[in-house]
Amino acid sequence: MIVLTAVLTGLRIGEILALRWSRLDFVHRSIEVSETYSDGKFGSPKTRSSRRVIPMSQTLCEALKTHRASCINSGPQGLVYSTTKGTPLSPKNLYNRALAPACDKLNLPRVSWHSFRHGNATLLGEVGESVKTAQAILGHSDIETTLNTYMHAIPDSQRRAVERVAGVLFPDVPKLAEAEQNQNCGSNHGERS
Repeated sequence: MIVLTAVLTGLRIGEILALRWSRLDFVHRSIEVSETYSDGKFGSPKTRSSRRVIPMSQTLCEALKTHRASCINSGPQGLVYSTTKGTPLSPKNLYNRALAPACDKLNLPRVSWHSFRHGNATLLGEVGESVKTAQAILGHSDIETTLNTYMHAIPDSQRRAVERVAGVLFPDVPKLAEAEQNQNCGSNHGERS
């Protein structure tokens, strides 16, 4: 569930581990980010821009509702993700006991919790959202950080892009190549006769 939350929101791991049920609005499908958990203590978000309300997808909303039903402390101040005693989870333990072993089991390169923020930003760009939207969701104070550090090019997207440009500039090239191929086949056939 933590990975799903990270992938679908782009939240920092400290923001995820500080989420309380009172900050999830299932009616309006939003998440209020107003607290972080790091080095064993709760604190304020990194910057003023980090304090934000972001939308929650229907997929995440339903998954969190299901998760809440299995939680021991699902009261307003209860942590969305906690130990069985209701205490905060350790990001290092989560990595060592869950994320790294999952990567190893799937024969994938190990990723960090922060990788999911980069992935979320990249996918926001891939689905056509503006850099400004990604900046707001990720809670960056500087749009350059979003664009130059968090959004990455996807190779398949690059291929589609160059093919679209070629299609705009030279829409008849496939037709010409096909006509030329037909002509060559006809010439070769004619030479054999």
